[in-house]
Amino acid sequence: MTPSDLDYQRAVDLLVAGELVALPTETVYGLGADAANPAAVAKIFAAKGRPADHPLIVHLAGHDAVDHWAEQVPDVAWELMETFWPGPLTLILKKQAWVPDAVTGGQDTVGLRVPGHPVALELLRRFANVKGEHAGIAAPSANRFGRISPTTAGHVAEELGERVPLILDGGPCKVGIESTIIDCSRGEPVILRPGHISPVHLEAVLGRQPAVETAAGAPRVSGSLEAHYAPVTPLRMVAGERLLDFINAQRHRGGKCAVISANQPPQAGMPHAWRLMPADPVGYAHDLYAALRDMDHAGVDLIVVEALPADAAWVAVADRLRRAVAGAGQA
Repeated sequence: MTPSDLDYQRAVDLLVAGELVALPTETVYGLGADAANPAAVAKIFAAKGRPADHPLIVHLAGHDAVDHWAEQVPDVAWELMETFWPGPLTLILKKQAWVPDAVTGGQDTVGLRVPGHPVALELLRRFANVKGEHAGIAAPSANRFGRISPTTAGHVAEELGERVPLILDGGPCKVGIESTIIDCSRGEPVILRPGHISPVHLEAVLGRQPAVETAAGAPRVSGSLEAHYAPVTPLRMVAGERLLDFINAQRHRGGKCAVISANQPPQAGMPHAWRLMPADPVGYAHDLYAALRDMDHAGVDLIVVEALPADAAWVAVADRLRRAVAGAGQA
């Protein structure tokens, strides 16, 4: 799916005028505004119902714009950019003094990335041609705050409707979960949010696997709240060996449940709905949000997710599901 020149022109015109545009990235769809315009950025928070101190990620057309937004950029950050940009990696860096507090949540750091999606990159290039070569688009996920992130243009329309004047349709997102966030603002790089780019990928550049940090001293970043990515329907994680007994217990109580699992459904005690997921973590991540969204619409009392493997390859998916469980059922 490729937007027309008219679509791009309208998107740029809206952004320059301080309005919102939903755009596809390789991770999830973002709700974009001119990152240098605090009034425009405020519209993101209003449309999403997002807390004002929750920072945004600024999307750039290329790493040539980084020095405009960040200062004291360490060598290791440049190495990560060269390796993983365009791509699903966000770097937390010390911000330039002019960067609006509306973008940073009042912190002295800013999150930057160059997205790996042709539609997002084309929009960023066209926007920079009008606003200046260092222009950026602030773009959190294009959904209501705390809810399931959108991976298609249809999901954005369902979530935000008339709150967003234009949705650029770039087809389904390739990755399906949000970017890995690496903090490079305090010395040694640390992972603040796991994602598609894993510690193993990062080790190839850093010479070691970075630590994963959730300490109070770390900068606040997108997607770091305990409850996030959540359906309205209550959600439970159940170990595979307990799954059939759990389903049968639900059925005997008269409750309808839907199951998300990488295994085939059992012959007995079939639930109301069953979503068969890919057995590998990359495929599972790609399908996760669409599966949660479908099951949220399945007319059930409970969504049951079969527990994931415990190995490191599944850490990003496990992070999203843990937060989804914490936030589910809160209408």
